[in-house]
Amino acid sequence: MKFSLALPREALSIPVVRRVVGDALRGLGVSEDCVADILLATSEACTNVVQHARNSADYEVVGHVDDGVCLLRIMDWGHGPRQMPDSPGDPLPVDASGAIDPGALRESGRGLRIMRALVDDLSIESAPDRGTVVQMHKRLTWRDEALIRRLEHRLARSAG
Repeated sequence: MKFSLALPREALSIPVVRRVVGDALRGLGVSEDCVADILLATSEACTNVVQHARNSADYEVVGHVDDGVCLLRIMDWGHGPRQMPDSPGDPLPVDASGAIDPGALRESGRGLRIMRALVDDLSIESAPDRGTVVQMHKRLTWRDEALIRRLEHRLARSAG
């Protein structure tokens, strides 16, 4: 399953993202605990876009579920984070690839720590000429009656 949402950079878009992503995952049979983790991490990423993406009127959420893994990318086309909240003018530390060092963030980095705790892999790339891309991977857990499990069971029986 793949989906893509293009949204205005405003707070009212975040519940829309939660609804679409949550309904899609639940429809596939993803367990409620797993859906909750993904939705909280996604909400944190979208909130960061709404609050911090400068010079970007909109953003995009792209999702892909395949082989028991959910990949979500939240992208904006702003200038990316500019400074530490308590050190005006100081640039945020980034590594050679342009990824923000979340350990260097102080109070405002709480959302990044939450996202990192809820997903299996989190990467953040930010560049003045490209905006910011947050990419999250989460291995999915399934409800017993999940559509995916029923399909896998049918395929296994027809192959044997």
